[in-house]
Amino acid sequence: MSAEWSIQELAKVARTTSRTLRHYGDLGLLPPTRIGSNGYRYYDQESLVRLQRILLLRELGLGLPAIAEVLAGQKDTAAALRTHLELLRNEQDRIARQIASVQTTLRKTEAGEQLMANEVFDGFDHAQYKDEVIERWGKDAWESGDRWWNAKTEAEKQAHFQTHLDIAADYGRAHAAGLPVDSDEVQAIVQRHYDWLDSTPTGGPISAQYFNGLGDMYVADPRFAANYDKHGEGTAEYVRDAMRVFSAGL
Repeated sequence: MSAEWSIQELAKVARTTSRTLRHYGDLGLLPPTRIGSNGYRYYDQESLVRLQRILLLRELGLGLPAIAEVLAGQKDTAAALRTHLELLRNEQDRIARQIASVQTTLRKTEAGEQLMANEVFDGFDHAQYKDEVIERWGKDAWESGDRWWNAKTEAEKQAHFQTHLDIAADYGRAHAAGLPVDSDEVQAIVQRHYDWLDSTPTGGPISAQYFNGLGDMYVADPRFAANYDKHGEGTAEYVRDAMRVFSAGL
């Protein structure tokens, strides 16, 4: 009998949740190999490879509808894996450029040397999220945001990044200190967070629904969760909960 994994076992080794796997199954992305008499879902080796492809494409910024199209169009598993390996190598190259960029910035800052804009932002490309933004919020949202971003000077772009880095760090310190999410100190951080988001072209004042949706995404999407959890495990959930308290007053 070939090896198989229960939904709980697969979720554990893939570092995801059974709920996520069931959601993928309901969408037709990852149907179980079989369903046992106990109602449990079981997955075989091909399912492992398919889930690896799904998770990779998610990390590369594709939405679930786009992933479904990719999987439907790639029946040859070996060919698909070669394509994904190439994508990973491209991502590896981009991250290596980011590391080199930060190292150069650090070295020049410590030495008091003049920074070059192309060195500071080498490897940072917001356009990689184009398809995902269009899928979630529409083409107009992408185009207005892209115009807004490209109109900024390099110094303004760097300041925008730094503002969020400071906010995330302050969330982490508040979480580590055990401050309640509804405390004045934490809600002051959320106000800064809200103002930072409101400075971007969102098509009007940020609604409670929009704000809460972002908070949920910070937890559900590993790419965003990492921005907060690097300041301490559970910080992303802490941020989400603090945002929910704030949004109740919007």
